[in-house]
Amino acid sequence: MTRTTPRRLVAAIAVPLILTGPVVSAGAKDPLLYVSNEIPNTISVVSLRTNGVIATIPVGKRPRGMALSPDRRTVYVALGQDDALGVVDVATAKMTKTIPANRDPELVVLSPDGKVAYVSNEEIAHASAIDLASGQILFSTPVGVEPEGVGLSRDGAKLYVTAETNNTVSVVDTKTGQVLHTLHVGENPRTVAFTPDGARAWVSAEAGGNLTIIDVATDSVLGQFPIRDGKTKPVRIAFSPDGRLAYITEGAAGSVSVVDVARQAVIDSIRVGRRPWGIALSPDGTRLYTADGRSNTVSVIDTEVRRVIMAVTVGERPNDLLYIP
Repeated sequence: MTRTTPRRLVAAIAVPLILTGPVVSAGAKDPLLYVSNEIPNTISVVSLRTNGVIATIPVGKRPRGMALSPDRRTVYVALGQDDALGVVDVATAKMTKTIPANRDPELVVLSPDGKVAYVSNEEIAHASAIDLASGQILFSTPVGVEPEGVGLSRDGAKLYVTAETNNTVSVVDTKTGQVLHTLHVGENPRTVAFTPDGARAWVSAEAGGNLTIIDVATDSVLGQFPIRDGKTKPVRIAFSPDGRLAYITEGAAGSVSVVDVARQAVIDSIRVGRRPWGIALSPDGTRLYTADGRSNTVSVIDTEVRRVIMAVTVGERPNDLLYIP
């Protein structure tokens, strides 16, 4: 993937506080934010009660995408240079083992029952399914070149995989591993995310500067619309709980676009740190978080006023975020 250095953050932060909390244990009821840090090969654990880092978990090489088990006890992190998934125990904040995940896993998503992990394998242009109990690879299917984004339909029957070089989304049958459809989307697609009702899949196109909307029932492209001037390089997507708004990280712009879902139009923009990639939203929709890959921070956004209220220092090159209620 080619990544360009964005322009510097110029907007003032509402509360210009940077936290580097000590390594301590989280309260049992504290919501947590996991942050994968590519360069130090760690996960930063942020308490969302104090907005401070309370633990740093050593994991394998080049951690990126993460997924949470349905019981919220285990985090799976894609370790691209270890060809594995790291298994992290939330209670102890320790990686307990690794599971082979084929060559160069990028992002990961779990089946609804939490028994199977699906990963995009960028270097070999495959998507793989892994049985988490046995470690067996259930299938490894060729998809487009440079696969990255992965998403599951609500019923778990279909896996959607973006391919950055081919500008496509492959729709894969999760039982057989067969590619059912190949859909053409915007240039350099990075992420696939589903509306809260599960009816639509949105695909961000980093080089294309746009979003493509897919109907999940028919696997047909319904339309496409630009994000601002088309040059801000949209990456990842989070939907508000009511499905009315979508938040899009824009790496080159150092910002988040706020999109009216019904109108398919950008209605606001929030300045954050440099090169935001990962995104997470609290379950009540009041707090939005971005992983600012070139600032080494997580921006904390109040979604009511649409402004950064705090920046939390994490590890170098934060990539993905995972909210743990």
